[in-house]
Parts: sequence; structure tokens; C-alpha cells
Amino acid sequence: MEFKHISVLLEETIENLNIKPDGIYVDGTLGGAGHSYHICKKLTNGGRLIGIDQDEAAIKAATERLKEFEDRVTIVRNNYCNFRQVLDDLGIDKVDGILLDLGVSSYQLDTVDRGFTYNEDTLLDMRMDQRQSKTAKDIVNEYSEFDLYRIIRDYGEDKFAKNIAKHIVNARKEKEITTTFELIEIIKAAIPMKCRAVGGHPAKKTFQAIRIELNRELEVLNDSVDSMIDSLNDEGRLCIITFHSLEDRIVKTRFRNNEFTCTCPPDFPVCVCNKPSKGKVITKKPIVPSEEEIINNKRSKSSKLRVFERQA
Repeated sequence: MEFKHISVLLEETIENLNIKPDGIYVDGTLGGAGHSYHICKKLTNGGRLIGIDQDEAAIKAATERLKEFEDRVTIVRNNYCNFRQVLDDLGIDKVDGILLDLGVSSYQLDTVDRGFTYNEDTLLDMRMDQRQSKTAKDIVNEYSEFDLYRIIRDYGEDKFAKNIAKHIVNARKEKEITTTFELIEIIKAAIPMKCRAVGGHPAKKTFQAIRIELNRELEVLNDSVDSMIDSLNDEGRLCIITFHSLEDRIVKTRFRNNEFTCTCPPDFPVCVCNKPSKGKVITKKPIVPSEEEIINNKRSKSSKLRVFERQA
């Protein structure tokens, strides 16, 4: 299957990166290189793009897509949380811009045997990096009822989390749960029929929760933002596109904490900690897709772009 993915908020992201023709840029979620292609178009031979992705299919697709710019592109298969090690290995200290597009690619969603979909019956997988041994099946069959409840409540924000977790544990006592449709039927049984008729697919939130847990998505994001800001040159920018409230909340909080770094008690008349601000949040409110973009790409509907500018 061809790696296809429509890049969301493309023009807005490229504009907010403030690309310098001879700058160094990192795309930490390279995917099919939709954003990266347009970054490269703005670079001269003195510029450079470092593309990082953990998905083998994305690496192959991006390598082909960026072939015309191969003199200024370095592609690395890794998780963006290791971006600092990637830069160190390349002898790069600071960069002029970093991009994260945190959405699951259309390719991953639409490739049935990747196990992300709840529209086809396939093995429970959901690994972003298929070198990883642990899969969604392991979470469903091995996590305690409390841990299942916790992740479905926290990561899926599903009000039926407790009942879904209970139904999963009861079902796996009879037999191992191995496929998406097996899990979907269990989830459906845990949700009242009148509630299943509204709010989209009844399994959507649970699948999201399992995917986030398996790939440590929120943990990786939370642990990476500060280091990325520290790795920017003066006036360099970090652009992050999120797709649900948990990601957006992390980005908003980390950006704010890097803008307002003072740790003095609020009743102190003057700052004595002398911790300098690392920069400023460019987007006081997140940039969201236009109605036209949502019509053309329904998967862009929940996307939000936030931008931070480093100030040395």
C-alpha cells in the first residue's frame, strides 16, 4: 500500500517556522514528508533538514518523496524523543526550527494489518515502531482491570471506562482477545445502547487510549518539549500540531512554563530566582484548520497548532 497522508495545517505550519534558506530544521514526525517537502523547497544548498520517524514505511516513503533534495536531507529511523542524540551523532548543536505533527498517519490508519483501525477485523497491533515487541494485544490481555480502567479513563476520556475494563477482563477469562472486532464487541457490550448511537464509533476512545499507552505518546511528548526548546537557536521556532485535548494540554503547559520560568512564591514582590525566560509563545490561542480544510480532510478537524519562539 502506498504511504498516503494529507498534511494538516500545512501553510500555517510552514509560515510559522519562519524558514531561513540556510537554516537547520528538524521534522520529528517525518511521516510521508508532506511538511518536510515544503520545508526543503525553501532551503538553499546551505540549509539542512533532519527527518526523524520510527515507522519503516514512513522512512521509505519520505526518502522517495525527498529524493530531489537529498543533498540537504538526513533521514533517521528513531523516536523523536531521542532527537538530541540524533543531533549529537550528526555533530549539530542548535537548530533553527523543529516540527512535530502528532497525528496517526492516514497510511497507518488505513493499512489494516497495522491494527489501528476499528473499521476492519485484524490482529490487535497498534505499534508505531514495529521493531517493538509489545502490542495492543498484550495490553488488552495482560493489564489489570484497574490499569485498563485508568488508561481508558485518562487517555480515552471515556465515561464508561470502568465498565469497559470490567468487560475486557471478564471476556479474556474465557479466551484470549486477539482481534479488533473481538475487542469492539466487548466494548459495545459495556456501553448502553442509547449511548452507542451518538458520539461516533463506540470503540474510538478505547482504541485511542490503548494506542497512546502502547506507544507512550503523552510521556514522550511531555519529556521532549523542554529539550527541544533548549536546542533552538535565537528566534528558532518549535511548531507542534496536536489532535486531542491531552496532547494540547501538555504543549500549552510546557510552552507556558518555558515562557514564565520564575519559581519564586507568588507573594514575593520581586523575582529573586533569576531564572530567565526561554522565549515566548507565538500562539496565545492555537491555530486551527479552516472550514475548507476540514471539508477537504475530515481528519484535520481536531488539529491544533501551537508555536514557541526561542529567545536567548
